[in-house]
Amino acid sequence: MAAEFLDSITLTVPADALEAFETALGSVCRAVSFFHDEENDLWNISAVKERGADEDSLAAALAMAELLTGFTPAVERSLVPAGGWLGRTKLSFPEQIIGKKFAVRGTHITNPPLPGRLTLVLDAGLAFGSGEHHSTRGCLLALEFVARRGRPRRILDLGTGSGVLAIASAKVWRRGVLATDIDARAVRVARANGKLNGVHNLVHTLKADGWMNPLIQKAAPYDLVFANILARPLCAMAHHLAAHLAPGGTAILSGLLSGQANWVISAHRRAGLVLLSKLLEGAWTTLIMRNPRQSEKKSSAF
Repeated sequence: MAAEFLDSITLTVPADALEAFETALGSVCRAVSFFHDEENDLWNISAVKERGADEDSLAAALAMAELLTGFTPAVERSLVPAGGWLGRTKLSFPEQIIGKKFAVRGTHITNPPLPGRLTLVLDAGLAFGSGEHHSTRGCLLALEFVARRGRPRRILDLGTGSGVLAIASAKVWRRGVLATDIDARAVRVARANGKLNGVHNLVHTLKADGWMNPLIQKAAPYDLVFANILARPLCAMAHHLAAHLAPGGTAILSGLLSGQANWVISAHRRAGLVLLSKLLEGAWTTLIMRNPRQSEKKSSAF
């Protein structure tokens, strides 16, 4: 049987173009990863997708990123064996020890779970770039911070991706979590990972385009919202977040480079939220914001 191949795409961009090109590749590709070349202060982005699929969509997405940033990177293309890619993915996804509470591992790790930690199991073939990403680590550290302060009733993971934050919340509090994503593939991955972790009855997945979805609005107000997305959409949705966050509720915001933090903080302060804490993980920042209002407002739970 002939080996199955995937299209591999690599490019290098400056920091202020990372967000646009990561989004462009993520809209088409099966998996996207990136790392910081500190010596040259550039970001190397790698992605894989099905061979020959979505070529027009990829070209359009990259053209839009170039238009937004004014930067045209050299794009390198090659074919990689699917099995070899998955093998390298597994090797690059060792068990992650995060904070005092969590361990994140792929299904290829069969050692007994570490004592005293909540182990989150992700399919290494689907969760490439998830457990080890600094923004995900920052969100899990922020979850530990929030867990010391109380027990939220209604939880939303907006832009759930692999579902790791929804799964962690369900394991910590044994509460229902609404996990949404604009990408149908991510919703399927989050649902599968919920089953892997035995919390499929608590993690409710939904394909939704942000706050405009009526089911997301109906389940509000939320006591805790995760939004591990990107700086620009975080700013654009700040007023929607504030309007659907319960009095005294907390929002954990990530997916932003440290140089973008003040921009995101300002947008949410204008919407009426206050900053509780700022966590730094490598070049990335996670923000913990709070709704200072005290009045009560009732809503149906999902």
